[in-house]
Amino acid sequence: MSERAVVFRAPHDVGVLPYVERSLGPGEVRLQTLYSGISAGTELTVYRGTNPYLNRNWDAHRRLFTDGSTFEYPLHGWGYEQVGEIAEVGEGVTRLRVGDRVWGIWGHRSSAVLAEDVVADRVLDGVPPMCGIFARIGAVALNAVLDADIHVGEIVAVFGQGVPGLIATQLARLNGGDVIAVDRVSRRLELAASFGARPIDASVAGAAQAIKDTTGGRGADVTIELTGSAGALHEAIRGAAYGSRVVAAGFAQGGAGDLRLGEEFHHNRIELVSSQIGGVHPRLSHRWDVMRLERTILDLRTQDRLELEPLVTRIEPLERAPYVFRLLDERPEDEVQVVLEFG
Repeated sequence: MSERAVVFRAPHDVGVLPYVERSLGPGEVRLQTLYSGISAGTELTVYRGTNPYLNRNWDAHRRLFTDGSTFEYPLHGWGYEQVGEIAEVGEGVTRLRVGDRVWGIWGHRSSAVLAEDVVADRVLDGVPPMCGIFARIGAVALNAVLDADIHVGEIVAVFGQGVPGLIATQLARLNGGDVIAVDRVSRRLELAASFGARPIDASVAGAAQAIKDTTGGRGADVTIELTGSAGALHEAIRGAAYGSRVVAAGFAQGGAGDLRLGEEFHHNRIELVSSQIGGVHPRLSHRWDVMRLERTILDLRTQDRLELEPLVTRIEPLERAPYVFRLLDERPEDEVQVVLEFG
């Protein structure tokens, strides 16, 4: 069967190309993709050619980047926000039926053949199907909030109000935090305000000084950085209270010339925590895993405690993927969550 998939042929060169899906084996299912969300942070690092896997080799055994490259163009199968419908089941499949809708990771492609066990626990129930695209990116935000260890009544500054930032803003409020939302894009700040956060426009005033001013000079009890910008991380450190925590969850690229660790970081005894979706904090790992993070995001939406649909600002057919990536690269302020729809 001829299908279609997004392929990154080179930096700034995206195509939609045909491929032939393989036949089912025992214990496998075939999915037809319904929706595929674009992660405007991680995926643009591939579009721009800045992703470290393209110019450094990741030694998984030693957990160390070394000389070389991990991946090379053309890159197939990128994308991690998919929702699909079971179109066919193989011999021995017992937990899934044709017509079941599931979320998962199989890239921007119109179909996928996967082992039943990969998606059997990811059946969508009680939420609109499109919400499934937020399971993984929502898990990124939830992981950062868990790393932040927010207490009731604390001031939480969330830097970056893209998709993970807007979800983290809502989750921090559910944790009892008084949230300050920092960004430079008015559309995102308006969304954050609609979720109950106090917006700070970093294009108008220095974020750290504004946070200090609004907290009587103390600063935020915890800050969460979800931009991937060294400058934003530096402001998150500057805006944090003495002896407090900064969670760095953004996917930074290249060097960090704007990060001056001899200043507030050093003088205010700031605790800097790395948050990454590959794992959870050791203090939680006996109870939490990535699957629980994803399921929690969808459960909160089912309970109407988390708003996801307002984050979707554009839905385009798969064939428009080259245009969409160019748009996100050149005018990122125009969009929040862009979704590819499969007809």
